[in-house]
Amino acid sequence: MGSGKTAVGKCLARLLDYPFRDTDHEIERRTGADISLIFEREGEAGFRLREREVVAELSALESIVLATGGGAIVHPDTRRDLRARGWVVYLETAVRQQAQRAGRTRHRPMLYGADPEQRLGELLQAREPFYREIADFTISTNHERAQDVAKAIARGYRDAQRRASEAIGRPLPCKH
Repeated sequence: MGSGKTAVGKCLARLLDYPFRDTDHEIERRTGADISLIFEREGEAGFRLREREVVAELSALESIVLATGGGAIVHPDTRRDLRARGWVVYLETAVRQQAQRAGRTRHRPMLYGADPEQRLGELLQAREPFYREIADFTISTNHERAQDVAKAIARGYRDAQRRASEAIGRPLPCKH
C-alpha cells in the first residue's frame, strides 16, 4: 500500500511487453464492488479469501506482470504460488513515503479510521519478513519515479533470465 505497485507494474509491463494484471482491480471487476465495500460487507477475511482465489488463478498465467495487494503475501499458499510460479519483486518503501502516497482515503480500508503512518508501520512489521522470504529482487521506491524503478526491475529480470538460461545450457558435472 503506497509502494507504487500499480504505477511501477504498468511501466514494467510496457517495458517487457507483457499484460499487466492487478489483483485488487480483478477482484473489483469480478464482484462489481470496490475493495472498501467488500471490506465493509465481508470483512478482511472475506476479502482475503477472494484475493487468494484471484492470486491462485492469475499466478498460473505465463508472461504477465502481476501486482498483488500488500496483504496477499500473508497467506502461505499465496507465498508458495508466487514463489513457484513467478519472479517476485519486493518494492521496498519507507513507511513515511507509503503514508504520503496512500494518505487518508476511504479507498484504503486497512487505513480507514487509523493514523496512516502508525498503521502502515504495523502492517510492514508483520509483512516484511514474508516479502523478503520470497523476493527474487528487492528495490527501493523511495523518492524514485515509477519509470526508473521499472527500468531497474526489467534489467534485473532480464539478467535473471539470462543466468537461468546459461545454467540450463551447461552440462552438469559427472559424479562417479
